Amino acid sequence: MSRIRERSWVRSLNAADRPDARAVCCFPHSGGSAITFGGWSAAVPPDVSLMAVQYPGRGDRFAEPPVDDVAAMAGCAAAELLRLPPAGRLLFGHSLGALVAYETALLLRDAGEEPLALCVSAALPPGEMSNSGVHLAPDDEFWATLCELGGIEPAVADNAELRELLLPTLRSDLRTHANYRPRPGTRPLSCPVRCYHGAGDPLVDEERLEDWARVTSGGFTRTVRPGGHFHLTHDAEGLVADVLSQGRA
Repeated sequence: MSRIRERSWVRSLNAADRPDARAVCCFPHSGGSAITFGGWSAAVPPDVSLMAVQYPGRGDRFAEPPVDDVAAMAGCAAAELLRLPPAGRLLFGHSLGALVAYETALLLRDAGEEPLALCVSAALPPGEMSNSGVHLAPDDEFWATLCELGGIEPAVADNAELRELLLPTLRSDLRTHANYRPRPGTRPLSCPVRCYHGAGDPLVDEERLEDWARVTSGGFTRTVRPGGHFHLTHDAEGLVADVLSQGRA
């Protein structure tokens, strides 16, 4: 497997026996980083390559300014994936990451390497977002809203210094999510789309998820998991197994 350079967009999270066979590439949520999916490596078979996208403004890219455009983020991720040996790819995106994964799937398709499946999690269909003005809220209200969703560790939530460091990136990501609109006339994918919904997620109306079916001609399925907006922290092994089952003939 080609070596992914340091501080790149796409990071390898395991050492696969046959990295040219199948690969899962994960796209994190607003404020999330590649390490969000580090725990998945134990649930991935040794012949599957596990990768995750590292957006600027977090982890070892913390000093870099965030990118505030979904299409630009996807363009960077897709360019790096296309430099790797061709493989049967599964894309998994959570919340903001679902939109970046969708745009990446379109770019891979246009380059002749459409993924085996697109897996989207905790996100309304492209161009829709509940509470789209949350990034405009005052600091205390904004932070409290994020903490209530469960995506911020208690130790971080109570640390004023860390809060001040994280707020700009979180605001940028949520503004990026709110401003995203799919390109008019975009041709549907032909790969299957699998949608994951966390029961009780206050940000995602389950009834509106069926509109994800419009982005593909290759079939749409959805499933409900416990855990609310951050359901991916519950039964990671079960989630990984389900993702890996997608795209099989």
